[in-house]
Amino acid sequence: MSPHLAGATHRLVPTPGGRIHLVEQGSGPLVLLVHGFPESWYSWRRQLPALASAGYRAVAVDVRGYGRSAAPEDPAAYRMLDLVEDNVAVVHALGERSAVIVGHDWGATIAADSALVRPDVFRAVGLLSVPYLPRGGPRPSEVFAGMGGDEEFYVAYFQEPGRAEAEIEPDVRGWLAGFYAALSADTMPGPGAPDPHFVGPGGTLRDRFPAGRLPGWLGAEDLDFYAGEFERTGLRGALARYRSMDRDWEDLARFDGAPITQPSLFAGGALDASTTWLAEAIAAYPVTLPGLLSCHVLDGCGHWIQQERPDEVNRLLTDWLASLPT
Repeated sequence: MSPHLAGATHRLVPTPGGRIHLVEQGSGPLVLLVHGFPESWYSWRRQLPALASAGYRAVAVDVRGYGRSAAPEDPAAYRMLDLVEDNVAVVHALGERSAVIVGHDWGATIAADSALVRPDVFRAVGLLSVPYLPRGGPRPSEVFAGMGGDEEFYVAYFQEPGRAEAEIEPDVRGWLAGFYAALSADTMPGPGAPDPHFVGPGGTLRDRFPAGRLPGWLGAEDLDFYAGEFERTGLRGALARYRSMDRDWEDLARFDGAPITQPSLFAGGALDASTTWLAEAIAAYPVTLPGLLSCHVLDGCGHWIQQERPDEVNRLLTDWLASLPT
């Protein structure tokens, strides 16, 4: 599918941290779509026309540090509260006072925190792949550093500036192809294979990626688009999100244990580690997401849920949106 969607409009809008690039389609109540790592607005290419056809103003952003959005040099500029304010600024720049926000992967956490911090702006929240887990517990860097024994969890691997960039940037297209394949239902490593979420001693993440086959949802043109964006920008801005987790833990201390009370949706893949590892977080939704209206774990689906299962996710989203109070 071409990145130039028929009927969609590309715009740059001002925010306190610099301009945000967005792609907009349709008219009606605003639905803001927030992507994860390592993606872009293009992750929502199947949702934009479906939401527009269902009577919504669908807007997919490039998160700060990605694509054609601003990419500040200061690592501290990627803290969660700044990304929340980017989302608020986008809503206002579009002439709206409120929006439904939907996120995938890191975008799910950004969407959840946007709803938590600014309930006056975000009236409902949809989370794909990564469950809501209230702030709490030890400092995140300490938790991730202690995972894996002799191996290194990928979040810890991403912490040192320049380290992951040195692995990825010499062959962005090849690395992305392997990363997407590693977490897709039809190409992920089988049971008993080394876990691609961990790095072996002296190794790289890429050592454990599948090679030679793209997942079914990812065409060569799609991969070209993603690769072209990161070849142009580098990975510094995208990886800055992982390097801001301790700042977020400090900034959000006043929300320790707080539930999100707005109407909500969760959908994850049954084969996605983000869903299985956080099964207890999903089980806690009656307390942590008391406004939950729709919760689904899709059999045979991996991490890239809205791209692996676009028709099913579109139906879940439009049914949920139609159920929201006006």
